[in-house]
Amino acid sequence: MNQLIYDIAVWLDDSAWSTAIHESYYLYNWIEATHVLTLMLSLGILFIIDMRMMGWVMPNVPATRLAERLNTPMLIGFVVMFITGLLLFYSVPVRTSQSLWFRIKMVLLVVCAVNAYLFHKRMTESMSTWDNEPKAPSRLRKGALISLISWTVIVICGRFIAYDWYDCEYDQSELVRIIAGCVDGQTRF
Repeated sequence: MNQLIYDIAVWLDDSAWSTAIHESYYLYNWIEATHVLTLMLSLGILFIIDMRMMGWVMPNVPATRLAERLNTPMLIGFVVMFITGLLLFYSVPVRTSQSLWFRIKMVLLVVCAVNAYLFHKRMTESMSTWDNEPKAPSRLRKGALISLISWTVIVICGRFIAYDWYDCEYDQSELVRIIAGCVDGQTRF
């Protein structure tokens, strides 16, 4: 599997657009800045919603009213964040795909997607029974807590991708080499 991911990353890296983004002084920086700004927008809104479910903020505001007003800007932020994240990966695919932090981030993004689906489904099913209560039911609070913790770790891992503590070009334990996706004899940074 790691060889396949490596081969795809090399193929992406060899494209003119990948090189153009990575070597452009302004374009890469604008993409990265947009990614961070939309991350702040979308996660800031998501954290407000999650903290409302926990009963930590705005306990007197109905949950449906809060969600209705914040869902659109949050989703716009997520879409732009997703697109810019893909472009950041595309600009440095080999190094990124062989990053331990990137792999942890991707697993947690899947966890967050499943959690968001289940959270939304459960919230929609039970909204009429607790909408004006200061706290959401226990199942929804657990989902909100999973969301808060997972997204916090995702942001930390995203920041760590820039550092080379676990790059494949260095001697690493076999476990780290497997998890990071290192392919023996092949480093291309």
